[in-house]
Amino acid sequence: MTYTSPLYLFAFFPLVLAAYYFCPQRHRSKVLLLASYIFFYSISGKLLIYLLLSTLLIHHGGLWLGYCKAEGERELLASQDKKALKAVYARKRRRILWLSIGFQLGILLVLKYSNFFVKNINGILHIFSFKEVVPALHFVVPIGISFYTLQAVSYLVDVYYEKIKPDDNLERLALYLAFFPSLMEGPICRYNHTADSLYSGKPLDYKNLTYGLQRVLWGLFKKLIIADRLNPLVDNIFSTPGNYSGITIIIGAVLYTFQLYADFSGCIDMTIGTGEIFGVIIPENFRQPFFAKNASEFWRRWHITLGTWLKDYVFYPISLTKFGKKLGKKSRERFGKHLGQVLSSALPLLGVWLANGFWHGTGWHYIFFGMYYLVIILLENLMEPWVVTVTNALHMNRESILYRVFQTIKLLIIVFVGELFFAARNLTLGFQMFASIFTGFHWSVLTDGSLLKLGVSIQDFYAAFFGLLTVLIVGVIHERGISIRDKVSAWRMPARFAFLYAAIFVVLIFGAYGEGYLPVKLIYAGF
Repeated sequence: MTYTSPLYLFAFFPLVLAAYYFCPQRHRSKVLLLASYIFFYSISGKLLIYLLLSTLLIHHGGLWLGYCKAEGERELLASQDKKALKAVYARKRRRILWLSIGFQLGILLVLKYSNFFVKNINGILHIFSFKEVVPALHFVVPIGISFYTLQAVSYLVDVYYEKIKPDDNLERLALYLAFFPSLMEGPICRYNHTADSLYSGKPLDYKNLTYGLQRVLWGLFKKLIIADRLNPLVDNIFSTPGNYSGITIIIGAVLYTFQLYADFSGCIDMTIGTGEIFGVIIPENFRQPFFAKNASEFWRRWHITLGTWLKDYVFYPISLTKFGKKLGKKSRERFGKHLGQVLSSALPLLGVWLANGFWHGTGWHYIFFGMYYLVIILLENLMEPWVVTVTNALHMNRESILYRVFQTIKLLIIVFVGELFFAARNLTLGFQMFASIFTGFHWSVLTDGSLLKLGVSIQDFYAAFFGLLTVLIVGVIHERGISIRDKVSAWRMPARFAFLYAAIFVVLIFGAYGEGYLPVKLIYAGF
C-alpha cells in the first residue's frame, strides 16, 4: 500500500477520515496513531518493531535528560562548589545524549549500512591477498527508517539544548514519529512544529478539507502523469547503460531529474495535503528549485527539511567545536575575510555533504554525489567576488533576463550531471555513462523512433510533456508569490467545482495506471 495505490486512496484513507471525524476529539490522536501503525505494518510487516523501539528509546532518553537536569538543579541549591557540580551534570547529560543518539543511529547503521561496510572491508582485505573474513550481513530495512531516525535525533538534541521540554506523553511522541502521510518519504518534521497539532485532534473544516484535497490531487498529477510515465524509459537507460551513448544518456539524465522531482515533490504534496486535512501544518520540502541561481540556492529549495536538518545538527555543531572556531579564526587571519571564511566552512560542509550522500544510500556513487556538490558549492563561494568584479567591469546586469538564462543553463547542467551519478547503479557505471555522453552523439535518436522502443509510447511523451509544462507554469506563478489555491477559492462555487472536476479527470485520463502499467514505487521511499 502506497500513497498512490487504489487501496490507500479509496479504502484506507477514507476510512481513517471517517473514523477521525466521528471519533470524540480526545481520541482522534489514537485514530491517527492506529492508522499510522496499520499503514506501516502494511508496507514493512513485523519490522514495525523497529519503529516501536525507536519511539520507546527517544521517550526514555528525553525523560532521562529532563530528570538529569532537574536533579542537577536541586543539588545546585545546596552545593558550595556550583561550578564543579555544573560541569559534572553537563558531562552526565552529554553522555545520556550520545547514548540515546547512539541507539538511534546504531539501529540505522546496522540495518541499512552493515553490508556496505562488510563488502568494503572484505574488498580492502582482498587487495592484500586475504580471504573474505567478515561474513556478509543481510537485513530487511523498514520503509522510512532514514526519515524517522532523523526526526528522533532532532527531538533528542532539541531536548538536550532545552529548545523543547521532554515529553512524558508517549502517545504524542509516537504519533510525531509515525504519522502515516510523512512516514515513507518525509518531510523531516521537528517536534515543536507538528507534535501538538497532531495530538490535538482538530475538527475537520471545509477550508482544510478542500485545500488539502487540492494539494493531494496536485501530487497525484505530478506522480502519475510525469514520474510514472517517464519511468520505463529512464529505467531502461540506467539498467543497461552500455547499450546507449551520447544523446540517449543525456536524455536519460535529464528525464530522470524531472522524474525524481515529480515523484518526490508529488509525494510531499500528498503528505502536506493530508496533513492539512487534519489541521496539521507539515513543512514545505520544495520551493521551485529549478528557479535557483546556483547550486547553494538549489539545495535551499530542494529537500528543504533535510538541508535544514543537516545545517542545524551537522554544520553548526562542527563549526562551533573548539577546532572549528580555531580553524575559522586562523583561516581569516592568514587568508583574509572571504577566502578564510570559505576555507573554514569547508570542514563543516564536508560533514554535511558526506552525511547527505551517505544518508541517501549504501553506494559509493551516493558519497560521490555528496562530494560533487561539496566541490561545486565551495567553488561557487570562492569565485563569487571574482564574478562580481568581472560582471561589474563588463557592465553586466546580473538581474537581466540574459544573465538569468545563463545561470539557469549552468545550474541545469550541474544538476543533470549530479543526478546521472545519483541514479547510476554504481560509481563505475556512473563514470562510464558520463564518458559515453561524448561518444556516439547522434541527433537522429530524437527522430528515428528509437526512444519509443524503451517502454514508452508517443502518448506517454505527450502526457509527460503536458505535465512538465503545467508544473513549469505553476512554478512561475508561485515564484511570483501568487497562491493559485487562494485565487481559485475566490471563484464562485460552480467555477470552483468545475475546476476541481476538470483536475480530477485530467489525472484519471492522463495518469499512468491500469492495464499495461506496472505500479512504480516511490523513489525516495528506498532511501
